[in-house]
Amino acid sequence: MSSRRSSRITDEEISELISKLQSLLPESRRRSMSRASAAKLLKETCSYIKSLHREVDDLSDRLSDLMSSMDSGSPQADIIRSILRS
Repeated sequence: MSSRRSSRITDEEISELISKLQSLLPESRRRSMSRASAAKLLKETCSYIKSLHREVDDLSDRLSDLMSSMDSGSPQADIIRSILRS
């Protein structure tokens, strides 16, 4: 039972985690949320993560299109492959 109590997160720790999470959001999203509730912050964070996923998918599609349209032995293709390996 005592180990159960020691693993609980305090209100202070929650506040600190919320502040850290808010600092990870882009400035434009943080500005609209000054002194926002934890629920609003979590909702905004989820929206931001979803938008990042969409952006990654879009960039991946664009890269696939680019790679399929160029000669695989071209210098440009070599540069792209070396970037992707890094």
